[in-house]
Amino acid sequence: MIGEIVMRKPIHLSLLCICLAIGVAYAHPPIQLHPENPHYFLFRDEPTVLITSGEHYGAVLNLDFDYIPYLNELRDKGLNLTRTFSGVYCEKSGEFNIEKNTLAPAPFRFLCPWARSEEPGYRNGGNKFDLYRWDESYFSRLQDFVAEAGKREIVVELVLFCPFYNPSLWTFSPMNAQNNVNGVGIVSSTEAYAMKEPALQNAQDTLVRKLVEEMNEFDNLFYEICNEPYFGGITPAWQRHIASLIAETESALPAKHLIAQNIANGSKVIENPDPHVSIFNFHYAYPPDAVAQNYALNRVIGYDETGFSGNSDVKYRGDAWAFIIAGGGLFDNLDYSFTVEYENGIASQNAPGGGSPALRSQLSILKNFITGFDFIRMAPDPSIIKKIEANGSVNAWALVEKGCAYALYFQQGNQVELYLDIPAGVYRAEWVNTITGMVDRSQKIDHNGGEFRVESPPYTNDIALRLKKTDA
Repeated sequence: MIGEIVMRKPIHLSLLCICLAIGVAYAHPPIQLHPENPHYFLFRDEPTVLITSGEHYGAVLNLDFDYIPYLNELRDKGLNLTRTFSGVYCEKSGEFNIEKNTLAPAPFRFLCPWARSEEPGYRNGGNKFDLYRWDESYFSRLQDFVAEAGKREIVVELVLFCPFYNPSLWTFSPMNAQNNVNGVGIVSSTEAYAMKEPALQNAQDTLVRKLVEEMNEFDNLFYEICNEPYFGGITPAWQRHIASLIAETESALPAKHLIAQNIANGSKVIENPDPHVSIFNFHYAYPPDAVAQNYALNRVIGYDETGFSGNSDVKYRGDAWAFIIAGGGLFDNLDYSFTVEYENGIASQNAPGGGSPALRSQLSILKNFITGFDFIRMAPDPSIIKKIEANGSVNAWALVEKGCAYALYFQQGNQVELYLDIPAGVYRAEWVNTITGMVDRSQKIDHNGGEFRVESPPYTNDIALRLKKTDA
Protein backbone atom coordinates (compact mmCIF):
# COMPACT_ATOMS: atom_id res chain seq x y z
CA MET A 1 0.00 0.00 0.00
CA ILE A 2 1.22 3.49 -0.77
CA GLY A 3 0.70 4.71 2.79
CA GLU A 4 3.10 1.99 3.98
CA ILE A 5 5.74 2.46 1.30
CA VAL A 6 6.06 6.25 1.15
CA MET A 7 8.38 7.62 3.81
CA ARG A 8 6.25 10.18 5.59
CA LYS A 9 8.56 13.12 6.07
CA PRO A 10 7.89 15.03 9.31
CA ILE A 11 6.76 18.62 8.98
CA HIS A 12 9.85 20.68 8.20
CA LEU A 13 11.06 23.20 10.78
CA SER A 14 9.32 26.09 9.16
CA LEU A 15 8.95 29.52 10.71
CA LEU A 16 5.73 28.31 12.32
CA CYS A 17 7.34 25.33 14.01
CA ILE A 18 10.36 27.33 15.14
CA CYS A 19 8.10 29.97 16.68
CA LEU A 20 6.10 27.33 18.50
CA ALA A 21 9.24 25.58 19.72
CA ILE A 22 10.55 28.73 21.41
CA GLY A 23 7.18 29.77 22.76
CA VAL A 24 6.60 32.72 20.41
CA ALA A 25 3.12 33.19 18.98
CA TYR A 26 2.94 32.96 15.19
CA ALA A 27 2.12 36.32 13.58
CA HIS A 28 -1.31 35.40 12.21
CA PRO A 29 -3.56 32.35 12.06
CA PRO A 30 -4.59 31.19 8.59
CA ILE A 31 -7.36 33.09 6.84
CA GLN A 32 -10.62 32.30 8.60
CA LEU A 33 -14.29 33.17 8.58
CA HIS A 34 -14.89 36.51 10.24
CA PRO A 35 -16.17 35.77 13.76
CA GLU A 36 -18.74 38.60 13.63
CA ASN A 37 -19.98 37.90 10.11
CA PRO A 38 -18.99 34.51 8.64
CA HIS A 39 -20.12 35.55 5.15
CA TYR A 40 -16.71 37.24 4.96
CA PHE A 41 -13.11 36.51 5.90
CA LEU A 42 -10.66 37.63 8.55
CA PHE A 43 -7.13 37.75 7.12
CA ARG A 44 -4.17 39.16 9.03
CA ASP A 45 -6.51 40.90 11.47
CA GLU A 46 -8.47 42.64 8.68
CA PRO A 47 -12.04 42.03 7.49
CA THR A 48 -11.57 40.70 3.95
CA VAL A 49 -13.42 40.13 0.71
CA LEU A 50 -11.46 38.11 -1.86
CA ILE A 51 -11.59 39.53 -5.40
CA THR A 52 -9.36 38.66 -8.34
CA SER A 53 -8.90 38.05 -12.04
CA GLY A 54 -6.31 35.27 -12.10
CA GLU A 55 -4.49 32.91 -14.41
CA HIS A 56 -5.86 29.51 -15.41
CA TYR A 57 -4.52 27.58 -12.42
CA GLY A 58 -1.21 26.28 -13.81
CA ALA A 59 1.15 28.68 -12.05
CA VAL A 60 2.88 25.92 -10.08
CA LEU A 61 2.56 22.80 -12.24
CA ASN A 62 3.72 24.58 -15.43
CA LEU A 63 7.49 24.94 -15.17
CA ASP A 64 7.56 27.60 -17.89
CA PHE A 65 5.28 29.97 -15.96
CA ASP A 66 7.15 32.69 -14.06
CA TYR A 67 4.78 33.46 -11.23
CA ILE A 68 6.62 36.49 -9.83
CA PRO A 69 5.43 39.03 -12.47
CA TYR A 70 1.99 37.41 -12.26
CA LEU A 71 1.76 37.95 -8.51
CA ASN A 72 3.17 41.46 -8.91
CA GLU A 73 0.38 42.34 -11.33
CA LEU A 74 -2.30 41.12 -8.93
CA ARG A 75 -0.72 43.10 -6.10
CA ASP A 76 -0.35 46.23 -8.21
CA LYS A 77 -4.04 46.08 -9.13
CA GLY A 78 -5.02 45.57 -5.50
CA LEU A 79 -6.36 42.04 -6.06
CA ASN A 80 -5.93 39.44 -3.35
CA LEU A 81 -6.71 35.89 -4.53
CA THR A 82 -5.31 33.25 -6.87
CA ARG A 83 -6.34 29.65 -7.51
CA THR A 84 -3.78 26.98 -8.34
CA PHE A 85 -4.21 23.28 -9.15
CA SER A 86 -2.18 20.71 -7.23
CA GLY A 87 -0.78 18.84 -10.25
CA VAL A 88 -2.83 15.65 -10.27
CA TYR A 89 -4.69 17.10 -13.27
CA CYS A 90 -3.44 18.96 -16.31
CA GLU A 91 -4.76 19.62 -19.80
CA LYS A 92 -3.55 19.11 -23.32
CA SER A 93 -2.75 22.01 -25.59
CA GLY A 94 -5.86 23.50 -27.21
CA GLU A 95 -8.28 21.90 -24.76
CA PHE A 96 -11.52 23.90 -24.38
CA ASN A 97 -10.35 26.13 -27.26
CA ILE A 98 -7.76 27.83 -25.04
CA GLU A 99 -4.72 28.56 -27.17
CA LYS A 100 -2.27 29.68 -24.46
CA ASN A 101 -3.43 27.59 -21.55
CA THR A 102 -1.19 27.69 -18.47
CA LEU A 103 -2.85 24.45 -17.35
CA ALA A 104 -1.46 22.70 -20.44
CA PRO A 105 2.33 22.59 -20.00
CA ALA A 106 4.57 22.04 -22.99
CA PRO A 107 6.03 18.54 -23.37
CA PHE A 108 8.53 17.71 -20.60
CA ARG A 109 7.47 20.82 -18.58
CA PHE A 110 4.82 19.32 -16.30
CA LEU A 111 5.60 19.24 -12.57
CA CYS A 112 3.51 17.27 -10.10
CA PRO A 113 3.83 15.98 -6.52
CA TRP A 114 5.02 12.52 -7.59
CA ALA A 115 8.59 11.87 -8.70
CA ARG A 116 9.52 10.66 -12.15
CA SER A 117 10.66 7.07 -12.48
CA GLU A 118 13.45 5.67 -14.64
CA GLU A 119 10.92 4.32 -17.14
CA PRO A 120 10.01 6.43 -20.21
CA GLY A 121 6.48 6.73 -21.48
CA TYR A 122 4.54 9.61 -19.90
CA ARG A 123 1.92 10.81 -22.36
CA ASN A 124 3.21 14.41 -22.50
CA GLY A 125 6.93 13.71 -22.55
CA GLY A 126 9.44 12.36 -20.07
CA ASN A 127 9.44 9.36 -17.79
CA LYS A 128 6.45 7.85 -16.09
CA PHE A 129 5.64 8.74 -12.50
CA ASP A 130 6.30 6.76 -9.33
CA LEU A 131 3.34 7.17 -6.99
CA TYR A 132 5.44 5.78 -4.13
CA ARG A 133 7.91 8.69 -4.19
CA TRP A 134 7.59 12.47 -3.90
CA ASP A 135 9.18 15.09 -6.12
CA GLU A 136 10.58 17.48 -3.53
CA SER A 137 11.18 20.13 -6.19
CA TYR A 138 7.41 20.32 -6.63
CA PHE A 139 6.83 21.03 -2.95
CA SER A 140 9.60 23.61 -2.95
CA ARG A 141 7.99 25.39 -5.90
CA LEU A 142 4.52 25.23 -4.35
CA GLN A 143 5.76 26.57 -1.03
CA ASP A 144 7.67 29.37 -2.75
CA PHE A 145 4.59 30.32 -4.76
CA VAL A 146 2.43 30.56 -1.65
CA ALA A 147 5.17 32.42 0.25
CA GLU A 148 5.58 34.97 -2.55
CA ALA A 149 1.81 35.41 -2.72
CA GLY A 150 1.76 35.98 1.02
CA LYS A 151 4.35 38.74 0.75
CA ARG A 152 1.90 40.51 -1.55
CA GLU A 153 -1.18 39.98 0.68
CA ILE A 154 -2.57 37.44 -1.82
CA VAL A 155 -4.50 34.38 -0.64
CA VAL A 156 -3.97 31.08 -2.47
CA GLU A 157 -6.82 28.65 -3.07
CA LEU A 158 -5.11 25.28 -3.48
CA VAL A 159 -7.41 23.06 -5.53
CA LEU A 160 -6.59 19.45 -4.69
CA PHE A 161 -8.43 17.57 -7.44
CA CYS A 162 -10.30 18.10 -10.70
CA PRO A 163 -12.55 15.77 -12.69
CA PHE A 164 -11.51 14.40 -16.04
CA TYR A 165 -14.04 15.97 -18.36
CA ASN A 166 -13.39 13.42 -21.08
CA PRO A 167 -11.41 10.18 -21.41
CA SER A 168 -8.61 11.97 -23.28
CA LEU A 169 -7.80 14.16 -20.27
CA TRP A 170 -7.51 11.06 -18.06
CA THR A 171 -4.68 9.87 -20.30
CA PHE A 172 -2.57 12.85 -19.11
CA SER A 173 -2.93 12.14 -15.39
CA PRO A 174 -0.13 10.55 -13.35
CA MET A 175 -2.88 8.62 -11.56
CA ASN A 176 -3.68 6.74 -14.77
CA ALA A 177 -1.95 3.35 -14.78
CA GLN A 178 -0.57 4.14 -18.25
CA ASN A 179 1.47 6.98 -16.74
CA ASN A 180 2.87 5.43 -13.58
CA VAL A 181 5.09 2.43 -12.82
CA ASN A 182 2.98 1.23 -9.92
CA GLY A 183 0.03 -0.26 -11.77
CA VAL A 184 -2.27 2.16 -9.97
CA GLY A 185 -5.28 3.69 -11.68
CA ILE A 186 -6.80 0.86 -13.70
CA VAL A 187 -10.16 2.56 -13.89
CA SER A 188 -12.09 4.74 -16.33
CA SER A 189 -12.01 8.55 -16.25
CA THR A 190 -15.39 8.61 -14.48
CA GLU A 191 -14.21 6.21 -11.76
CA ALA A 192 -11.03 8.03 -10.73
CA TYR A 193 -12.77 9.63 -7.74
CA ALA A 194 -15.35 6.99 -6.94
CA MET A 195 -13.33 4.99 -4.34
CA LYS A 196 -13.56 1.87 -6.49
CA GLU A 197 -9.85 1.05 -6.54
CA PRO A 198 -8.22 0.86 -3.08
CA ALA A 199 -4.70 1.51 -4.36
CA LEU A 200 -5.80 4.63 -6.24
CA GLN A 201 -7.76 5.94 -3.26
CA ASN A 202 -4.75 5.31 -1.06
CA ALA A 203 -2.58 7.34 -3.44
CA GLN A 204 -5.05 10.22 -3.25
CA ASP A 205 -5.29 10.04 0.53
CA THR A 206 -1.54 9.95 0.97
CA LEU A 207 -1.18 12.97 -1.30
CA VAL A 208 -3.76 14.96 0.67
CA ARG A 209 -1.95 14.24 3.92
CA LYS A 210 1.37 15.22 2.39
CA LEU A 211 0.07 18.51 1.01
CA VAL A 212 -1.69 19.41 4.25
CA GLU A 213 1.46 18.72 6.26
CA GLU A 214 3.76 20.57 3.90
CA MET A 215 1.54 23.65 3.70
CA ASN A 216 0.54 23.97 7.34
CA GLU A 217 2.73 26.98 8.05
CA PHE A 218 1.04 29.33 5.58
CA ASP A 219 -1.62 31.80 6.69
CA ASN A 220 -2.62 32.86 3.15
CA LEU A 221 -4.02 29.50 2.10
CA PHE A 222 -7.23 27.53 1.99
CA TYR A 223 -8.09 24.23 0.29
CA GLU A 224 -10.74 23.41 -2.25
CA ILE A 225 -11.64 19.73 -2.37
CA CYS A 226 -12.25 19.50 -6.09
CA ASN A 227 -12.87 21.77 -9.03
CA GLU A 228 -16.31 21.21 -10.62
CA PRO A 229 -17.09 17.87 -8.96
CA TYR A 230 -20.48 17.80 -10.68
CA PHE A 231 -18.67 16.42 -13.74
CA GLY A 232 -16.76 13.18 -14.22
CA GLY A 233 -18.55 10.79 -11.90
CA ILE A 234 -17.37 12.32 -8.61
CA THR A 235 -19.46 11.16 -5.67
CA PRO A 236 -20.59 13.15 -2.60
CA ALA A 237 -19.14 10.40 -0.42
CA TRP A 238 -15.68 10.90 -1.92
CA GLN A 239 -15.86 14.67 -1.36
CA ARG A 240 -16.82 14.20 2.28
CA HIS A 241 -14.02 11.71 2.66
CA ILE A 242 -11.43 14.21 1.39
CA ALA A 243 -12.79 17.01 3.59
CA SER A 244 -12.64 14.73 6.63
CA LEU A 245 -9.11 13.71 5.73
CA ILE A 246 -7.96 17.35 5.61
CA ALA A 247 -9.54 18.05 8.98
CA GLU A 248 -8.20 14.84 10.51
CA THR A 249 -4.67 15.54 9.32
CA GLU A 250 -4.74 19.11 10.61
CA SER A 251 -6.10 18.01 13.99
CA ALA A 252 -2.53 17.06 14.91
CA LEU A 253 -0.95 20.16 13.35
CA PRO A 254 -0.57 23.70 14.72
CA ALA A 255 -2.67 25.55 12.14
CA LYS A 256 -6.17 24.87 10.83
CA HIS A 257 -7.17 25.97 7.31
CA LEU A 258 -10.53 26.62 5.70
CA ILE A 259 -11.98 24.05 3.32
CA ALA A 260 -14.00 25.04 0.24
CA GLN A 261 -16.42 22.92 -1.76
CA ASN A 262 -17.45 23.68 -5.32
CA ILE A 263 -21.23 23.20 -5.38
CA ALA A 264 -22.57 23.89 -8.87
CA ASN A 265 -22.49 25.92 -12.04
CA GLY A 266 -25.06 28.69 -11.69
CA SER A 267 -26.99 28.20 -8.48
CA LYS A 268 -28.23 25.46 -6.19
CA VAL A 269 -29.77 25.19 -2.74
CA ILE A 270 -27.25 23.42 -0.52
CA GLU A 271 -28.79 20.65 1.53
CA ASN A 272 -27.04 18.74 4.30
CA PRO A 273 -23.82 20.82 4.11
CA ASP A 274 -20.56 19.19 5.11
CA PRO A 275 -19.64 20.53 8.59
CA HIS A 276 -15.96 20.65 7.58
CA VAL A 277 -16.70 23.06 4.73
CA SER A 278 -16.60 26.83 5.35
CA ILE A 279 -16.68 28.17 1.78
CA PHE A 280 -19.29 27.18 -0.78
CA ASN A 281 -18.10 28.01 -4.29
CA PHE A 282 -20.15 28.38 -7.44
CA HIS A 283 -19.04 28.82 -11.05
CA TYR A 284 -20.80 30.94 -13.69
CA ALA A 285 -23.05 32.26 -10.92
CA TYR A 286 -24.86 35.09 -12.68
CA PRO A 287 -27.43 36.16 -11.69
CA PRO A 288 -26.16 35.75 -8.12
CA ASP A 289 -29.11 33.66 -6.92
CA ALA A 290 -26.77 31.25 -5.10
CA VAL A 291 -26.07 33.90 -2.45
CA ALA A 292 -29.69 34.41 -1.39
CA GLN A 293 -30.45 30.68 -1.65
CA ASN A 294 -27.68 29.79 0.80
CA TYR A 295 -27.15 32.92 2.89
CA ALA A 296 -28.74 31.32 5.96
CA LEU A 297 -25.89 28.81 6.15
CA ASN A 298 -23.69 31.62 7.52
CA ARG A 299 -20.69 30.68 5.45
CA VAL A 300 -18.82 32.41 2.64
CA ILE A 301 -20.56 32.06 -0.72
CA GLY A 302 -18.03 32.37 -3.55
CA TYR A 303 -18.22 32.98 -7.30
CA ASP A 304 -15.06 31.02 -8.01
CA GLU A 305 -14.82 30.92 -11.79
CA THR A 306 -16.19 32.79 -14.75
CA GLY A 307 -14.55 33.18 -18.13
CA PHE A 308 -16.42 31.39 -20.89
CA SER A 309 -18.62 34.30 -21.97
CA GLY A 310 -16.50 36.08 -24.58
CA ASN A 311 -13.90 38.76 -24.01
CA SER A 312 -16.08 41.67 -22.90
CA ASP A 313 -14.87 43.36 -19.72
CA VAL A 314 -18.44 44.58 -19.19
CA LYS A 315 -19.72 41.04 -18.64
CA TYR A 316 -17.13 40.02 -16.03
CA ARG A 317 -17.17 43.39 -14.27
CA GLY A 318 -20.94 43.13 -14.02
CA ASP A 319 -20.79 39.59 -12.69
CA ALA A 320 -18.38 40.67 -9.96
CA TRP A 321 -20.31 43.74 -8.83
CA ALA A 322 -23.63 41.90 -8.76
CA PHE A 323 -22.27 38.98 -6.76
CA ILE A 324 -20.43 41.03 -4.15
CA ILE A 325 -23.25 43.54 -3.61
CA ALA A 326 -25.65 40.58 -3.38
CA GLY A 327 -23.67 39.44 -0.33
CA GLY A 328 -20.98 37.17 -1.77
CA GLY A 329 -17.55 37.05 -0.15
CA LEU A 330 -15.35 35.86 -3.03
CA PHE A 331 -15.09 36.54 -6.77
CA ASP A 332 -12.57 35.03 -9.19
CA ASN A 333 -12.52 35.75 -12.92
CA LEU A 334 -10.65 33.37 -15.22
CA ASP A 335 -8.15 35.67 -16.97
CA TYR A 336 -6.62 34.42 -20.21
CA SER A 337 -4.30 37.42 -20.60
CA PHE A 338 -1.86 35.66 -18.24
CA THR A 339 0.24 33.23 -20.26
CA VAL A 340 3.73 31.83 -20.44
CA GLU A 341 5.91 34.73 -21.71
CA TYR A 342 3.18 37.23 -20.76
CA GLU A 343 2.88 36.53 -17.04
CA ASN A 344 2.24 40.24 -16.47
CA GLY A 345 -1.17 39.78 -18.10
CA ILE A 346 -0.94 41.57 -21.42
CA ALA A 347 -1.33 38.64 -23.82
CA SER A 348 -3.94 38.74 -26.54
CA GLN A 349 -6.45 35.94 -26.14
CA ASN A 350 -7.59 33.19 -28.42
CA ALA A 351 -9.81 31.69 -25.77
CA PRO A 352 -13.47 31.45 -24.75
CA GLY A 353 -13.09 34.32 -22.27
CA GLY A 354 -11.19 37.54 -21.73
CA GLY A 355 -9.13 39.35 -19.15
CA SER A 356 -7.02 42.48 -19.34
CA PRO A 357 -5.23 45.12 -17.26
CA ALA A 358 -8.33 47.30 -17.71
CA LEU A 359 -10.64 44.64 -16.27
CA ARG A 360 -8.31 44.07 -13.33
CA SER A 361 -8.33 47.80 -12.61
CA GLN A 362 -12.13 47.78 -12.69
CA LEU A 363 -12.24 44.87 -10.24
CA SER A 364 -9.90 46.85 -8.01
CA ILE A 365 -12.50 49.65 -8.02
CA LEU A 366 -15.06 47.14 -6.76
CA LYS A 367 -12.70 45.97 -4.03
CA ASN A 368 -12.03 49.55 -2.93
CA PHE A 369 -15.75 50.29 -3.00
CA ILE A 370 -16.75 47.40 -0.74
CA THR A 371 -13.85 47.84 1.68
CA GLY A 372 -14.81 51.51 1.97
CA PHE A 373 -17.76 50.29 4.04
CA ASP A 374 -17.81 48.56 7.39
CA PHE A 375 -19.11 45.60 5.40
CA ILE A 376 -18.98 43.20 8.34
CA ARG A 377 -22.05 45.12 9.60
CA MET A 378 -23.90 44.76 6.31
CA ALA A 379 -26.26 42.21 4.79
CA PRO A 380 -28.12 41.97 1.48
CA ASP A 381 -31.51 43.66 1.57
CA PRO A 382 -33.02 44.51 -1.83
CA SER A 383 -36.34 45.29 -0.13
CA ILE A 384 -35.12 48.83 0.60
CA ILE A 385 -35.49 49.55 -3.14
CA LYS A 386 -39.12 50.55 -3.52
CA LYS A 387 -39.08 51.78 -7.10
CA ILE A 388 -36.71 52.38 -9.99
CA GLU A 389 -37.66 54.64 -12.84
CA ALA A 390 -35.50 54.21 -15.93
CA ASN A 391 -35.56 53.81 -19.67
CA GLY A 392 -35.78 50.03 -20.00
CA SER A 393 -35.20 47.32 -17.44
CA VAL A 394 -32.55 47.73 -14.72
CA ASN A 395 -31.17 45.06 -12.40
CA ALA A 396 -30.33 46.20 -8.88
CA TRP A 397 -28.71 44.82 -5.72
CA ALA A 398 -28.31 46.34 -2.26
CA LEU A 399 -26.02 45.61 0.68
CA VAL A 400 -27.22 47.35 3.81
CA GLU A 401 -26.32 48.45 7.32
CA LYS A 402 -29.74 49.78 8.22
CA GLY A 403 -29.81 53.43 9.12
CA CYS A 404 -26.08 53.84 8.51
CA ALA A 405 -24.73 52.74 5.14
CA TYR A 406 -26.02 51.43 1.82
CA ALA A 407 -24.09 49.95 -1.12
CA LEU A 408 -26.16 49.65 -4.29
CA TYR A 409 -25.35 48.48 -7.78
CA PHE A 410 -27.38 49.05 -10.95
CA GLN A 411 -26.92 47.18 -14.20
CA GLN A 412 -28.34 48.07 -17.61
CA GLY A 413 -30.12 51.28 -18.48
CA ASN A 414 -28.32 54.62 -18.68
CA GLN A 415 -29.86 56.62 -15.82
CA VAL A 416 -32.01 55.75 -12.81
CA GLU A 417 -34.37 57.63 -10.53
CA LEU A 418 -34.36 55.72 -7.30
CA TYR A 419 -36.84 55.53 -4.41
CA LEU A 420 -35.60 53.95 -1.21
CA ASP A 421 -37.09 53.05 2.16
CA ILE A 422 -34.51 54.25 4.71
CA PRO A 423 -34.71 56.02 8.10
CA ALA A 424 -34.61 59.79 8.47
CA GLY A 425 -31.20 61.42 8.62
CA VAL A 426 -28.61 63.41 6.74
CA TYR A 427 -26.95 61.32 4.03
CA ARG A 428 -24.13 61.70 1.54
CA ALA A 429 -24.98 60.08 -1.81
CA GLU A 430 -22.06 59.36 -4.15
CA TRP A 431 -22.55 57.81 -7.58
CA VAL A 432 -19.41 55.83 -8.41
CA ASN A 433 -18.26 55.17 -11.97
CA THR A 434 -17.46 51.44 -12.18
CA ILE A 435 -14.95 52.01 -14.98
CA THR A 436 -12.95 54.95 -13.60
CA GLY A 437 -13.67 54.73 -9.88
CA MET A 438 -14.47 58.44 -9.86
CA VAL A 439 -17.53 59.92 -8.13
CA ASP A 440 -19.64 61.20 -11.02
CA ARG A 441 -22.18 62.89 -8.77
CA SER A 442 -22.20 63.68 -5.05
CA GLN A 443 -24.92 65.30 -2.98
CA LYS A 444 -25.87 65.81 0.65
CA ILE A 445 -29.51 64.97 1.36
CA ASP A 446 -31.48 65.88 4.50
CA HIS A 447 -34.03 63.07 4.63
CA ASN A 448 -37.09 63.61 6.84
CA GLY A 449 -38.30 60.04 6.62
CA GLY A 450 -40.60 58.18 4.28
CA GLU A 451 -39.65 57.79 0.65
CA PHE A 452 -36.05 58.71 -0.15
CA ARG A 453 -35.51 59.89 -3.72
CA VAL A 454 -32.16 60.18 -5.47
CA GLU A 455 -31.26 60.40 -9.14
CA SER A 456 -28.14 59.06 -10.84
CA PRO A 457 -26.06 60.85 -13.46
CA PRO A 458 -26.09 59.36 -16.97
CA TYR A 459 -23.98 56.20 -17.21
CA THR A 460 -23.01 53.42 -19.59
CA ASN A 461 -23.82 49.79 -18.70
CA ASP A 462 -23.68 50.10 -14.91
CA ILE A 463 -23.18 52.38 -11.91
CA ALA A 464 -22.84 52.08 -8.13
CA LEU A 465 -24.25 54.19 -5.32
CA ARG A 466 -22.48 54.76 -2.01
CA LEU A 467 -24.97 56.14 0.49
CA LYS A 468 -23.86 56.88 4.05
CA LYS A 469 -25.45 58.67 6.94
CA THR A 470 -23.13 61.60 7.65
CA ASP A 471 -23.15 61.19 11.43
CA ALA A 472 -22.88 57.39 11.36
